[in-house]
This record gives sequence, structure tokens and C-alpha cells, in this order.
Amino acid sequence: MAKPQTTRKKRANGVESRQRILDAAVQIAGERGYEGTSIAAVSAACGLPASSIYWHFKDKDDLIAAVIERSFDTWLAAVELPGEETGTPLERVTAMAGNVAKSLVDAPDFLRLGLMLALERRPAEPRGRTVFLQVRDIARAKIAEMAQALVPGLDEESMHALTTYAVAGADGLFVQREINGDAVDLVAMFELHAQLVYEAATRMAARSKA
Repeated sequence: MAKPQTTRKKRANGVESRQRILDAAVQIAGERGYEGTSIAAVSAACGLPASSIYWHFKDKDDLIAAVIERSFDTWLAAVELPGEETGTPLERVTAMAGNVAKSLVDAPDFLRLGLMLALERRPAEPRGRTVFLQVRDIARAKIAEMAQALVPGLDEESMHALTTYAVAGADGLFVQREINGDAVDLVAMFELHAQLVYEAATRMAARSKA
């Protein structure tokens, strides 16, 4: 009887340790960037020995990639379009954009770290950068799926332009908040951005049908 309890306790401790390591990595990377992040610094911040970190993660790059993936999963849960009963397509898009912005305020790690990595060029591409580019593709596909559902008739070229603009605009608003802090109401800005994207989509669809 004692053995299953011991196994469960070890598993719970392992999950807790992993979360502590990821939290510490977020803190260090936020302060020092990718280059300034080290296993030693993360070890000092989380209070766990380096051997524990290496038990969970192969190296620093694997750790940073895991930070991006964890934060992205939290963010992606917010990228859900409210049901038709909640209002007009524009109202639904606006509500979703507000939820996305709130999730970025609460868990900005994947976008902050990912943008750092995306803007840097190295001979050997870090896994974290690869993961970030992959999750951006997922986000872009999600936006395209919603646009097609709300504004039927968008051709391939229009959809590509629309999703590119939507993702780039979101990046810019996030960077603006990182620079100016709470002076930027990210929720209000994302809601405005979503409304502009929706209006652009309706115009594109009408032009495609003409």
C-alpha cells in the first residue's frame, strides 16, 4: 500500500520541481535575455541543484523551449471565439481579443522570450526559436480558421494578408506595452485591433465576390 503513495508523491514532487524551474527560468530570462540565462542562474533562483534541472531538461535551450510551450498553452486556451449566442460576429471577435490580451498580461512569457529569439540570428538556431515559430504558425492557423467561419468568401491571398497583419499588429501592441508598461491598456488595444481586422476582412470578402 505504501508503494503507490510513494510513487504518487515522487510524481507530484517532480511536477512541482519542474514548475519551480520553469518559473525561475522565466524570471532570469526576463531580466537577462536568452544569452544571460544559465542553468547556474536558474538553479540559484529556484533553489534546486543543477542536477535536478538537467533531470527535467537536456540543456538551457530545452528549458527555454519548455517555458515558451507552457506559456503558449495558457495563451492558446484564451484564443476561443465565443458562441453565436453572445452577440454579433464583431462583438464575438472583440470579446475574444480582450481575453487574448488578458492572457498575455497574465502569461506573457512565450511572446516575450519568443520575440527575443526570433529577432536574433545564430549559426545554430536554438530550439526555443524553432518552437516559437511553430506556435506562431498555430496561432496564425487559428486566426484563419476563425476568419473563414465569420467572414466566408475570403480568397487565399486575402487570408494570407489578413493573418499576417493580425499577428504583426498583435506583436507590435505587445512590444508597445513592454516598453511603456501599464500606460498601454493592452486589452483595449487588442479589442481595437480585432475590430479593425474584422472590418478589413469584410471589405476583402466583398471585394472577392465583386
